[in-house]
Amino acid sequence: MTTYHISANRESRDGQLWTEEIQRVIDEAYTNGGGRIVIPAGEYVTGALFLKDNIELYLSPGSTLKFSDQQEDYPVVVSRWEGVKREVYASCLYAEDAKNIAVTGFGTIDGNGRSWWQIFRNEQQKLSYPRPKLISFDGCKHITIRDVTLINSPSWTVNPIRCHDVTVDNVSIFNPADSPNTDGINPESCKNVRISNCHIDVGDDCIAIKSGTEDTEERVACENIAITNCTMVHGHGAIVLGSEMSGDIRNVTISNCIFQDTDRGIRLKSRRGRGGVVEDIRINNIVMERVICPFILNLYYFCGPRGKDKYVWDKNPYPITDETPIFRRIHFANISARNVHASAGFIYGLAEQYVSEITFDHIDISMTENAIPGKPAMMAGIEEMNNRGFYVGFARDIRFHRVTVENHEGPAFHIECSEDVEVVHCKSKNTKSEELLLREVGVK
Repeated sequence: MTTYHISANRESRDGQLWTEEIQRVIDEAYTNGGGRIVIPAGEYVTGALFLKDNIELYLSPGSTLKFSDQQEDYPVVVSRWEGVKREVYASCLYAEDAKNIAVTGFGTIDGNGRSWWQIFRNEQQKLSYPRPKLISFDGCKHITIRDVTLINSPSWTVNPIRCHDVTVDNVSIFNPADSPNTDGINPESCKNVRISNCHIDVGDDCIAIKSGTEDTEERVACENIAITNCTMVHGHGAIVLGSEMSGDIRNVTISNCIFQDTDRGIRLKSRRGRGGVVEDIRINNIVMERVICPFILNLYYFCGPRGKDKYVWDKNPYPITDETPIFRRIHFANISARNVHASAGFIYGLAEQYVSEITFDHIDISMTENAIPGKPAMMAGIEEMNNRGFYVGFARDIRFHRVTVENHEGPAFHIECSEDVEVVHCKSKNTKSEELLLREVGVK
């Protein structure tokens, strides 16, 4: 592989951006068949950069690629934003329809997001286009992101879209806990994705798996996703599937991860109108601490466009159509959650389309002594709660096996409007007063 070095003579630039020089070297390497672009130690301020076939961007130890916070430094491209193709500012690192791309090294990529966040929060200021993501590749193949540290993303941090064969390994992501919509890693309509050995501490979902909405013209599944050996801190959810799932999400394994202070643990969400299927999901060997609710399967999710319509929140059954989403064959095993605040778990299907084939095996949940009341899921009609057990509604073929719920108030398992639910070798422990293990309402 040919190696190309960016000049380390920073003093001579007198405050100018490095965009043209770095892009010139990338283009030269691409013209010659590819190569490694080395960013030396030091700070390099740049606008959006476009990676191409057979390019490895290597950040040397001690280097920082810091991105401009000026809108004019980001060309406008057409790519997905929240599932829909539209004009957006190019991501800080962007590629389209390229192959064999790598971003590696022990340096730092700084999205310099504070100004972008302030404009987003300020109702008097408007962006011409949606904020840049830090790294987004659209329609690419054979992608590797390894060893780098990613900080202060303007919006989502890593967002491969319609990509095949994606590896994200040993990456650290840090965005302030109050930074808006700064998700960590969001594979969207991708196939064959491996996320491993990462530490993610962000202002929204740590990892979110997506496949487009009802407004997405090209429905492409997100499938064959393996997530392992990761630690996740803060964020609204540690690992989230949906709510953008119109193209289907399938074949996902999540293992050997630690979640701390994330609002929710494993969270699946969608609603009427989205359609799509989430299926064949396996979650194993997880430790959670200080989460509002460890497990959420919610088909009445109300955020986003049309989320307040009666069609979304009505608990009466509607006809099943292509717009009816499905959750099925989802399995949790060998998981512990300590100091849980609101509820041990919240599983709620649609009145016309029950969530089905769900198992919880060897699960140990302990509610906190000093719970802060909260809503386990974003769904109309839920009151804030604390120290509750599992709440299950509109579900079929559900099995709880060797599940322990500790220090709960009310029943450990509340099951309503459901069919074929088993609670086998489960325990209620250390409650302040005598509580039921199981309450069933309208169960067949």
